[in-house]
Amino acid sequence: MMRTSVNRYVVTRPLYTEDAFIKEHEKVHRQHKTMLDHIKQYLTCDGKRVRNALLSLLPIIAWMKIYRLKEWLLGDVVSGVSTGLVAVLQGLAYSLLASLPAWYGLYAAFFPVIIYFFLGTSRHISVGAFPVLSLMIGVVVNRMVPENGPPANITAFEGLTMNEQRAIVAASLTFLIGIFQLAMGLLQVGFIVIYLSDTLISGFTTAAAAHILVSQLKFIFGLHVQGFSGPLSVIYILEGVFGQITSTNLHDLVTSIVVMVVVLTVKELNERFKSKLPVPIPIEVIMTVIACGVSYAFSFKEYYGVDVVGRIPDQFEAPMAPDLQVFRETSVDAFPMAIVGFAVAFAVAKVYSIKHDYVIDGNQELIAFGASNIFGGAFRSLAASTALSRSSVQESTGGKTQVAGVLSAMIVLVVILALGFLLEPLPKSVLGAVVIVNLKGMLMQVCHVPSLWKKDRPDCVVWIVTCVASILLGLDLGLAVGLGAELIAVVFRTQCPRCCVLANIAGTDIYRDRKDYTSIYEPEGVKIFRIPSPIFFANIDFLRGKLIDALVLALSLQVMGSLSAEDSEDESSIEDLDLPTDFSDLPVQVNWRAELPANISVPPVDIHSLVLDFSAVSFIDITALNGLKMALKEFIRVDVEVYIVACDPYVFEKLKSCEFFDDEIKTSIFFLTLHDAMLHILQINPPLSVSEKVSKLQHCKGFSVTTTLYDETRF
Repeated sequence: MMRTSVNRYVVTRPLYTEDAFIKEHEKVHRQHKTMLDHIKQYLTCDGKRVRNALLSLLPIIAWMKIYRLKEWLLGDVVSGVSTGLVAVLQGLAYSLLASLPAWYGLYAAFFPVIIYFFLGTSRHISVGAFPVLSLMIGVVVNRMVPENGPPANITAFEGLTMNEQRAIVAASLTFLIGIFQLAMGLLQVGFIVIYLSDTLISGFTTAAAAHILVSQLKFIFGLHVQGFSGPLSVIYILEGVFGQITSTNLHDLVTSIVVMVVVLTVKELNERFKSKLPVPIPIEVIMTVIACGVSYAFSFKEYYGVDVVGRIPDQFEAPMAPDLQVFRETSVDAFPMAIVGFAVAFAVAKVYSIKHDYVIDGNQELIAFGASNIFGGAFRSLAASTALSRSSVQESTGGKTQVAGVLSAMIVLVVILALGFLLEPLPKSVLGAVVIVNLKGMLMQVCHVPSLWKKDRPDCVVWIVTCVASILLGLDLGLAVGLGAELIAVVFRTQCPRCCVLANIAGTDIYRDRKDYTSIYEPEGVKIFRIPSPIFFANIDFLRGKLIDALVLALSLQVMGSLSAEDSEDESSIEDLDLPTDFSDLPVQVNWRAELPANISVPPVDIHSLVLDFSAVSFIDITALNGLKMALKEFIRVDVEVYIVACDPYVFEKLKSCEFFDDEIKTSIFFLTLHDAMLHILQINPPLSVSEKVSKLQHCKGFSVTTTLYDETRF
């Protein structure tokens, strides 16, 4: 029975063990599906499943049905034109990161977009080249076709120029990335992205931004620096740049500085006045047009030695089959690229799906990007993902669906087929400046490290390790090191959880860490130990040690206090359970009821009951189960009654099925709640004297609770 009033409630019910509760409240019998049932269901085909499969594989069918022509078309058109102009410029710029001629970046803004239009579930991301992915491709390209030195032994390279060889490597690698992504999508393993935490991705992309920044210095200074790959490549590139710093082309340097200052300034104005501007000022496009005009008018290439984009073909190159030898050489590189490209795109897509209230499907996104990269690779495109700045333009200028994406691809198509010659005099230093300006968001993630250190130090360590390793060892090895650091952090959190001893908050049925509150009630001889994590093979010994520490600590501290009066300073703020305690001189089995020696004046600590709070234990494995069973028997054999409370039904059933219970450990030690167990203990071990504290925990088979409703702040 429960009676409520404003901010208070009164509950009167019987005291429950798990056995008593199950006996009184019949459970619903549910038929759980076997593996065979799941296989049969997966292989069953009917009209409804075919329809759902088509809608899943072709999301365009679903959103085209709800397309609001009058409300959305104008926004999609404006967004498509704006995004297309930005995509042209970024495509040219990001191809430099991949060590390819500029027009291959334009292909990445066209071919993958068309496929994603039909297969993608996000309505707002702009598909195309992504700087981090382009840089990772560039590392492989430079390794297989170095500027100074012989290329890899690939049959298809015979008789080709360096740029043609590099195009084969990049296209085959893109095709292979698509195969990996498509395979993962078809196998329904889109969940794999959850193993890349936001912290890891932040540290990785910051390191990638540092790599990109360093790689663009040669264009900013107008130098000819050899490309490097592998560990310490950043150091080697910086050495090459500063070794030639006296040969800086001042026209490139001044042009780059002017472009960066103007673009950064206008971008800040766009951000500050975005509520008043109908569309952001396309300053990158404007500066590109101006730079092209100035370069052409003053013949920068001929008279001042400025490196320019050069010829852009006015037609698409013929499609090609991927090279299997390149596949063999790059398969190890392609898999992390497939993961990184998808993880970034999915993270951006998730942000916009939440903002605009629609659902995206991770597995379908893998299929969409896989098919896009396979199709793009066949036409010599760079690997596609998304760039946050370009997606921001598509969404902020009014884009509602991927119609804007298709229109942006049409803008790119017009540039490739008709207007490419206008971009031929564009200095590469301008593209380098545009790339560096767009790194601002990724580089500024460094500013979050101090606050991350204050909030979560293990996460901060993962960020720092991932970032430093990716900078020094390269992006591929750095990502592997980051994943290792993340795994170690997870193991550390679960293997060494923060255990604590609980006490009753006076006047309530609430139990909290006894170190955190003053008005607490701790019945003599009772210890409540909270286990805040799953119990498994890696942490069972740690938890067992902390449990022994918690029980012995009270006795040992009192004994030491009597022997050393001068050491009686208040150290209540120290986390006792987090400090190592040396009990090497104590027996394995401690008789808690034994009298203390005659020369010790403190009373004995009479521990008769131990309560284990299992409310946070979500699973227990066989090794931990055996270890827990041995620990409980040790306590039972020295006359310490053990109780387990708030155990998850799944864990309770597993204990039964694994023969955890026997003549010594019975199911009757399991109680529904911590308060039920405490009332039971006080019933069989009543206090020696009546006091106000005891009156708050009534010694009866049932109980009545009158308490105040609390949220955490008010409590």
